[in-house]
Amino acid sequence: MSKLNEYADNQRKIKPSDIDKLDFENIILLDLREQDEYIVSTLPGAVNIPMSDIGAKINNFPKDKQILVFCREGDWSEEVLELLLDVGYDAYELEGGFNAYRNQTKTSERQEEKAEESTEQNNNYFLDARGLKCPGPIVKTGDKIRSIENNAVLTVIADEAAFYSDIRVWCDRTGNTLQDLSKKGQEITAVIKKSNTPPAMNTSSDSGNDKTMVVFSGDLDKTIAAFIIANGALAMGRKVTIFFTFWGLNVLRKSEKVKTKKSLIEKMFGFMMPRGTKKLGLSRMNMGGAGAKMIRAVMKSKGVDSLEELIEQAIKHGARIVACQMSMDIMGIKKEELIDGVELGGAATFLGSGENSDMSLFI
Repeated sequence: MSKLNEYADNQRKIKPSDIDKLDFENIILLDLREQDEYIVSTLPGAVNIPMSDIGAKINNFPKDKQILVFCREGDWSEEVLELLLDVGYDAYELEGGFNAYRNQTKTSERQEEKAEESTEQNNNYFLDARGLKCPGPIVKTGDKIRSIENNAVLTVIADEAAFYSDIRVWCDRTGNTLQDLSKKGQEITAVIKKSNTPPAMNTSSDSGNDKTMVVFSGDLDKTIAAFIIANGALAMGRKVTIFFTFWGLNVLRKSEKVKTKKSLIEKMFGFMMPRGTKKLGLSRMNMGGAGAKMIRAVMKSKGVDSLEELIEQAIKHGARIVACQMSMDIMGIKKEELIDGVELGGAATFLGSGENSDMSLFI
């Protein structure tokens, strides 16, 4: 990836067509638009400081990183660029603002659609789902499958890690045939044969006895309860899937710090959230962490396994531990930061597991 100055003109402007060539991990993206616009859409990892607040916060950024500033149309960013340069930043602006980038992206999408149409021949179709986040790849796949004829073959390329699990579950639950699934680097390729035949129902004696849990909370006591239930179900010979999302992802983080490339916002999230099970607090009477220590001491005195031991037992006995890819992207958690035995999944993975279960819990 290249630095900003390699793409900028003599007025320090970066063209929208060059944005996707930049290394977002090593620059600061400063979005000057209002918060409601920022929430709807922005550049990956961008920091939002509305134009009205920029004066008070202009010195808040590290000066060893380049800054790319943008607004809606490019008028505000031109003024802020001058201010940043005056106080010593190596700054640049997005020519035409975010609207120019969005319009250029839409044009590219239309060009891709035309290219896609040209490959649709002899009952073979192609779908480029790269850049989409859960549940986007599955939704696009479903839309495309419904639009093509029975027995046609659809090749889907995606780059979200959760798609590798999601597409297998989706094909199994919809009755379509997954002819091939491969992964090369970040790209996942799935070859699917459309079938209008509904999936065969499992009539074995174990059908419908699986257990599925969503762990949304990152509280120690709630997590202990989840794994006690999980280990009980595993002892009964049931299949167990535990889907961790949002604050529950902190349960799966390694206790030691793992060096990964992160944006400023992602680093802030990582700093503020507990790293691993031993940093989790109680949902009630936490008392600055004293409550959690007391609970652990009581559990030990009563011969109750610790949370760490419960997790180890569950994984050893075949529990499926799934981390929500979409939540990880939002909260800046990387796969390298998670404990061993965790797979990445999305909405389809959870729903597929839930349909085979007679009990689904939201914790």
